[in-house]
Amino acid sequence: MLGVAAGFGLGYALVRTAQAGADRRRPAPTLADRDPGRYAAARRALMIAGLARGVASQATVAFVLADPLERALAPVPRALRAPVFALAVLLLDDLRDVGTEYIEGHQFERVYGTSDQSAQSWLEDHLKGAAVAAVITALLALLGDALVRSAPRRWPWFAIAGTPPLLALATVIAPTFIMPLFNRYEPVTGDLEDRIRALAARYGVGDASILRFDMSKQTKKANAFVTGVLGTERIALADTLVSAFPADETLFVVAHELGHYVRRDPWTGIALGTVGVAAALLGADGLVRATTGRGIDGPAQGSRLLFWASLIQLAVMPAANAASRALERRADRFAVAATGDPTAGVRAFQRLGEQNLAEFEPPRWAEVLFSSHPSLASRIWALQTIV
Repeated sequence: MLGVAAGFGLGYALVRTAQAGADRRRPAPTLADRDPGRYAAARRALMIAGLARGVASQATVAFVLADPLERALAPVPRALRAPVFALAVLLLDDLRDVGTEYIEGHQFERVYGTSDQSAQSWLEDHLKGAAVAAVITALLALLGDALVRSAPRRWPWFAIAGTPPLLALATVIAPTFIMPLFNRYEPVTGDLEDRIRALAARYGVGDASILRFDMSKQTKKANAFVTGVLGTERIALADTLVSAFPADETLFVVAHELGHYVRRDPWTGIALGTVGVAAALLGADGLVRATTGRGIDGPAQGSRLLFWASLIQLAVMPAANAASRALERRADRFAVAATGDPTAGVRAFQRLGEQNLAEFEPPRWAEVLFSSHPSLASRIWALQTIV
């Protein structure tokens, strides 16, 4: 099985690398028929393949490469061995998968006409993302290994206790330092700002940062989101949304994001994330001990812990997505109450589907397993019942 997993991952990467080289020599043309159903089905297939590749890759590292790599790192000081191990694995993964990410993340969107980002711009974003991932990976490996060495039996409980402040710190650091590496964020101004401020002030959050960012740099799709805690909360609107949506539709979208802010959904996400981390760490630690007869005594065992933890996270993903969909529906209801204009919401969702080439009603199994948001059809129906 391990040979099959390793062969699958490597073979897939080689095919995608060859396709990326061919695309660079002769770029694939944009499809004339931009069918949302075809786009969604292809995206689902890529996502399922990505999950399979992820499991295969982690299995290969955990059960084939981990022990030889740990032995090779024996001369490295013990305190640095885990971060060096993690960075070596990250580098190998990134080198192997760059062709896959180019085809499935860049060429695919260009072919379907949802992006006109240049290959150079995509590569710059990819390298920035790799650098950020390397820093975060090294720090987590360093902290995690130190914790395991200081508390070999009780470390999962200490890690669980430390998860909420780490997640809160991440939601502060991300909007302040990381997101601006990829896009330019500027305050929303003019009449739209006045209307948004007036709406936010009604709920006591008139001081929230309302920002516009140049999402058009990467994609033609429209989006908006809320992020941050502890005074760094930001409601961010893509320029692709602000420029394409009428003011009343944009205000409905903002009201939806304001609903997340007012209802403290970022904190709910931290709580749910902590529960997920607890299930993954406790379950994976038990599985490592049961299958190897020992605890986490080095980077190789740590890689096996991550393998089992990833399987547990896959198993609980439908429950996490169900919770996310519930929060999105609640934010929709908040937007209706805040704006008193459900028809603007209907039009906004219809426009969002058209601009994002979204499937209005995906298969039920796909929504249950993979979707963090309710289907557009169900959200539109819910608003139409209010009209």
